[in-house]
Amino acid sequence: MRWQDEAIVLSARRHGESSLLVHLLTRGRGRHAGLVRGGQRPKARAVWQIGNAVLVNWSARLAEHLGTLTGELAHGYAASLIDAPARLACLAAAAAVADAALPEREPHRAAFDGLVALFDALEADRGWMPLYVRWELALLAELGFGLDLARCAASGTAENLVYVSPNSGRAVSQSAGAPYRDRLLRLPPFLRAQAETAPPTAADARDGLALTGFFLAARVFAPEGKNLPPARARFVAAVEKLRS
Repeated sequence: MRWQDEAIVLSARRHGESSLLVHLLTRGRGRHAGLVRGGQRPKARAVWQIGNAVLVNWSARLAEHLGTLTGELAHGYAASLIDAPARLACLAAAAAVADAALPEREPHRAAFDGLVALFDALEADRGWMPLYVRWELALLAELGFGLDLARCAASGTAENLVYVSPNSGRAVSQSAGAPYRDRLLRLPPFLRAQAETAPPTAADARDGLALTGFFLAARVFAPEGKNLPPARARFVAAVEKLRS
């Protein structure tokens, strides 16, 4: 059993004296694991850095086996961000969330394409904070937990949507949500159906991260007895340090 595919490295950990156990998000086969023999050698470790784009070959005697991986570097995202701590934290957070949230060996092409688009934005240092939030929002939808941010859950209006109900995952207008605002999540302007043209601020990004983080935790991770990955918490902490 053999296949070749484009992939993003989601995680890589030591296995035995010289190998790596690598988790990938592949374009056509979803999240997939494999053993990289000799992966702990310096030259090999440079290929299997978290966030790197790789062209991989997987082989095993049977499809259900772990299998072995060989591959070559297609794009070294990790190395390009080594001097940009906040962007590197964003890359690590996205990889960790994808690794923890996506089911194994189930195709999720939109999640893969969104991850590549996010990493391209990180490398270019262009619009990456709101793009990360939108990627998590799309991931929720792909996993069957999409939020309805187009109209107010109470009145049906598409105007002045500033909150999200933590129970229903639906948007709430300013007037309808005012009496309950302490119990509602903030909807940042860049996620509204009628989005404003002003670029999102760091405060908007923090609100977006709080929104998607709440629903990832409650609907994806908690039912499996898991918490949000520590790498995501480190990214949130990095965003907290940015100026509004």
